[in-house]
Amino acid sequence: MKLSIECKKRSPESKAKALRREGFVPAVLYGHKGAESISLSLGAKDAENLVRKASVNNTLVQVNVSDVPWKGKAIIREVHTHPAKGYLYHVSFFSVAAQDSLDVTVPLHFVGDSIGVTEEKGVLDTPLNELEVRCDPENIPESIEIDVSELKVGDNLHLSDIKMPAGVEPIDDSDRTLASVFAPRAIQTEEPVENENPVVPLVGEEDKEEQ
Repeated sequence: MKLSIECKKRSPESKAKALRREGFVPAVLYGHKGAESISLSLGAKDAENLVRKASVNNTLVQVNVSDVPWKGKAIIREVHTHPAKGYLYHVSFFSVAAQDSLDVTVPLHFVGDSIGVTEEKGVLDTPLNELEVRCDPENIPESIEIDVSELKVGDNLHLSDIKMPAGVEPIDDSDRTLASVFAPRAIQTEEPVENENPVVPLVGEEDKEEQ
């Protein structure tokens, strides 16, 4: 999926609140020249459309800054929304043009029907739904498939067990658990049994104790 956004350089004197009132979203681009950054403004509708389609820290975006001028590919590093009203507040871009490798977040897609679930009535647990990886900026995977079909009750699937796409290296610990199948919980259906032979005090026993 190819995405692009048209931006303009934002004056240091411009106020973020004023920009938002005029229908723009403040943004920043960094990574294009070492530690330098460019303050930008985006059309609010264009920015909202971009954020709906792109994944933060994953999707490549063609960023065009007409008045610098600068053009290049970047990823969205951060998206901020207003805490109360929910509208788009600020967007941060990171240029990948000068990067040999890039750390990104990739969704995990679990496929297959686990033997431990279908045949042994166990419960599949997948504690992670995304993974931090390092890869070429031009080779960011949209997702990584994890096949769980061979997992039985008691089995664990670790990061080291997964074959990564070419050029993709996981950053997390290789012992990290991605999926497990737990034994089914025993369901208690029996009602508590009342004592059929309750202890009945002997006649006069209570009187003796009082004396």
